[in-house]
Amino acid sequence: MEKIIGRQKQIAELEAAIASDKPEMVAVVGRRRIGKTFLIGNVYEKQLVFELTGVQFATQKEQLHLFWVQLAKYFPVYPVPNKPESWLDAFFTLSQAIEKANFKEKKVIFFDELPWLGTKRSDFLKGLSWFWNSWATKQRVVIVICGSAASWMIGKVINDRGGLHNRVTKLIYLYPFSLAETETFLQSRQIKLNRYQIVQIYMTMGGVPMYLDQIKPGLSAAQNIQNVCFESDGYLRYEFDRLFASLFDNAENYIAIVKALAQKKMGLTRTQLIEATGFKNGGMLTEMLKELSQSCFIGIYNSHGKKSRESLYRLTDAYSLFYLNFLEPLGENAHVDFTRLSELPKWKAWSGYAYENICLYHIDQIRESLSIKGMYSTASSFFTLPKDGYAGTQIDLIIDRNDNSMNICEIKFSESDYNLTKKDVDNINLKKQIFRYHSGTKKHLFTTLITTFSVVENANKINNVDQVVTMEGLFR
Repeated sequence: MEKIIGRQKQIAELEAAIASDKPEMVAVVGRRRIGKTFLIGNVYEKQLVFELTGVQFATQKEQLHLFWVQLAKYFPVYPVPNKPESWLDAFFTLSQAIEKANFKEKKVIFFDELPWLGTKRSDFLKGLSWFWNSWATKQRVVIVICGSAASWMIGKVINDRGGLHNRVTKLIYLYPFSLAETETFLQSRQIKLNRYQIVQIYMTMGGVPMYLDQIKPGLSAAQNIQNVCFESDGYLRYEFDRLFASLFDNAENYIAIVKALAQKKMGLTRTQLIEATGFKNGGMLTEMLKELSQSCFIGIYNSHGKKSRESLYRLTDAYSLFYLNFLEPLGENAHVDFTRLSELPKWKAWSGYAYENICLYHIDQIRESLSIKGMYSTASSFFTLPKDGYAGTQIDLIIDRNDNSMNICEIKFSESDYNLTKKDVDNINLKKQIFRYHSGTKKHLFTTLITTFSVVENANKINNVDQVVTMEGLFR
């Protein structure tokens, strides 16, 4: 088994399924390129007796042909002379082949890219329902179903009201790597970069294993970003459209939402998003936002003390944000020297936003750095328009604790130790004043600075900052 980075919780769930004394249906959900197939193939390498992967845009006839090919591969001693004409035929044939093989140990059957198998005109889900309810429930078997379209998996299988209702016994989510997991992943491939360079790579492509696998040893972060993103044959130069087309029907609608969010650093409320995209306020928009959130492209952040309808939608997928800011404007054949691009003001402004996203994704590590991991706390943002003589403001992160305290967090990306100026201090104090007025809180407000390296020990820092969290804390 190849070494798996992280995923301890998911591995434990998969191992528990094979160890249990009852049949299990395990659903594994996560965006494309996140490592679902790799994880399942490695954990269940010895128990896997049949595997089928759906093909995008293939007809039912073509998918059934692939099923027949796979059946011949996995059960060569039990030839099936006739290709199945329906999924009910296919699943019945599979059940017979497994019974004839007479396996002694518990076995695993794996269906990958389920949304491509269970299309609207396909009876795949009907066949799967029969296979589970009429056959698998009487066997020592684990059926693993896997899909990149998270919302489809949840709506069509996990929350199915028909034959698959309540049949999934374990639901496993795979998320992008954390910074610590990214560092371990790169080290396992003999890539030796310091943590600042790893942060640069993470800001560009996030913790997606397939993307990180393109990084080469012996090159700096800038050189790798140049090769992977800006060269005409770079893996991520044209990944954006492929990615959305593979995940969503009517992908252009989802791209429109993502593009609107990419233009607004602080994020957009639902009302603002409707104005930016022209979409109607209804169920279709709700469903698209849910799918983008479940696929880890956007984050939904509640504003402290406000109702959920005033939540902010924010583009959090690192690669999408990078692509829309720097790759899409290039066009087909343009060549860019990334080392020059990274010196421009636009890059520095984007870096600040991208680093904020990293911090919001690593909220548990921030709690640990502040020594409040074991304490009950909630994380939110805060934004308000001008009112009652107070200016409008936004606070990226507020950690509300049950010890009568709050951390008001200011996030600053810097290429060296951050030099806190009087202007910074005045801005932070004004934000705290506005927040206290609108929230009415009596809690103590700690000023917390989250940055990359550290903070210069000057009077502004000593007299105004209570805690500093550096990128080292994010690697916990």
